[in-house]
Amino acid sequence: MTRVFELLLSLSILVFLHELGHFTFAKLFKTKVEKFYLFFNPWFSIFKFKKGETEYGLGWLPLGGYVKIAGMIDESMDKEQLKKPPQPWEFRSKPAWQRLLILLGGILVNFILAFVIYIAVLWTWGDVYLPTKEVNQYGIMVDSLGQEFGLQNGDKIISVNDKKIDKFSDVYKDLLISEPHKLTVERNGTTKDIYLNDEDIAKVLKHGLFFNPRFPVEVGAVADSSAAYYAGLDTGIRIIAVDTVKTQFFDQFRQAIKQYKDSTISIIALKDGDTVKYSLTIPDSAIIGIMVNTDLSKFYKTDTLRYGLVSSIPAGINRTFEEISSYWKQLGMFVRPKTQAYKSVGSFITIGKLFPKKWDWEIFWKMTALLSIMLAILNLLPIPGLDGGHALFVLVEMITGKKPGDKFLQYAQTVGMIILLALIVYALGNDIIRYVF
Repeated sequence: MTRVFELLLSLSILVFLHELGHFTFAKLFKTKVEKFYLFFNPWFSIFKFKKGETEYGLGWLPLGGYVKIAGMIDESMDKEQLKKPPQPWEFRSKPAWQRLLILLGGILVNFILAFVIYIAVLWTWGDVYLPTKEVNQYGIMVDSLGQEFGLQNGDKIISVNDKKIDKFSDVYKDLLISEPHKLTVERNGTTKDIYLNDEDIAKVLKHGLFFNPRFPVEVGAVADSSAAYYAGLDTGIRIIAVDTVKTQFFDQFRQAIKQYKDSTISIIALKDGDTVKYSLTIPDSAIIGIMVNTDLSKFYKTDTLRYGLVSSIPAGINRTFEEISSYWKQLGMFVRPKTQAYKSVGSFITIGKLFPKKWDWEIFWKMTALLSIMLAILNLLPIPGLDGGHALFVLVEMITGKKPGDKFLQYAQTVGMIILLALIVYALGNDIIRYVF
């Protein structure tokens, strides 16, 4: 429920301000705005009131919002109004440059919002990150997919596409979205280049993260009635060996447990500075019933960049442009069929899972800024029915001097709405298959 509330609050802020952008430019150019709604209101509204010429309200369907601008062909498909002669206060009577600004007003506000949020976040919390050089003390831990690509446990990250990456969290992202998808690692004193092709990217998008920083085996919790429970393992102990196999890191421990399944062995651990031994029978499943501590901040030193009010402004602007570039590159993956990026498209369910289970204002605002960028860029796409599609027709008019006819715009709007509806259904279907079945 926390995630649901976070998602609804974030989207409400974004949609309200996006529509406010359209509303503000419409009012600036003395264009009549008939309705301003947060959420959609088919059949009925939760509440509504009229002030001046505009009806304000809250709909019951939390899938967005809208402003109904007089004389504009939009999702309302108000054909009756278009049959009447154009009035001076209608959208269709305004000069092309004014119509263009009204159409792009929401997108402009979303970009500005991202700037403001990132500036505020950096000023308030700073930028806390795990340096790649810290991870390279022990190297990375890879799973079966990482091994398939040629990586090994203990590899140390040197660069991605010959670029040194200071923040470890950026390594994975940059490897996926930046071509030629080259990861350079150090192994036993020598460097090795790992290349991923589009088919490999498709595997990663389906599989998920395939490498992590190595970390020690510290017991965070013990399951009741498990092998570890009956052996007397305690939370807080650090396992350093399984029988005769040293297990400094979790990947070594996991492999050793599999090696000794169906066997009774000794687990060696450190407890309050002392070395203790536990006798344990490993079941055939190789699951002994412990949850390890994965809080990397306990095992690695993180860095924090602090910003004052003045210094946070250029830092926040730079962060926004970095996220814009990153998301644009992610969209670029969709035009490369072999990456199968289209299979990773998700609906509100996927977006909701990006929010934390426990309320965290820092993460909430970072997610809101990122969603604001996504909303702005997606609305810029030249698809009829989106702001970018409407803006494209106005730009063509400004270049050619010929205004598209109302019939053409109505047909284009219908086609665009069908496309958007199909995308929503597809994204929702992906989530149902991914999270239900």
